[in-house]
Amino acid sequence: MLAVAAATGWALHRTGPSASGPEAAATVLQTRTLGDVTVLTDAEGHTLYWFGLDSARKSACQAGCARTWPPVTGPASWGAGVTGTVGAIVRPDGTLQATYDGHPLYTATTDTGPGQAMGNDMWSHGGEWHEVIVPARTG
Repeated sequence: MLAVAAATGWALHRTGPSASGPEAAATVLQTRTLGDVTVLTDAEGHTLYWFGLDSARKSACQAGCARTWPPVTGPASWGAGVTGTVGAIVRPDGTLQATYDGHPLYTATTDTGPGQAMGNDMWSHGGEWHEVIVPARTG
């Protein structure tokens, strides 16, 4: 089901723990507290970003942009602390890119290690980039 959802751009809602099987090879999304916010990270702790020019079904970051802001490979799975909707889109080259709450996800080459967010609020490649903030769980 994940492959079908990813190929069509559908989003998946977390209803329980990640399943075993094909999802085991997925990019694992996690959270990390930076300053006073909780951000989405990859499994190595690198901050993930969204691009203001993207839509829920299409990345506006191609070619040189994608070298500076590498797309996060889809599909993705949920790690501890991740809430929201995880899915994937198909990039023009046919690869899958992970999405979170309707935003295609990227890392930043300006971040040289885990726990950095040098790309936050940066203007680059014609638009603004933002760290992905994960809302606190309630209840």
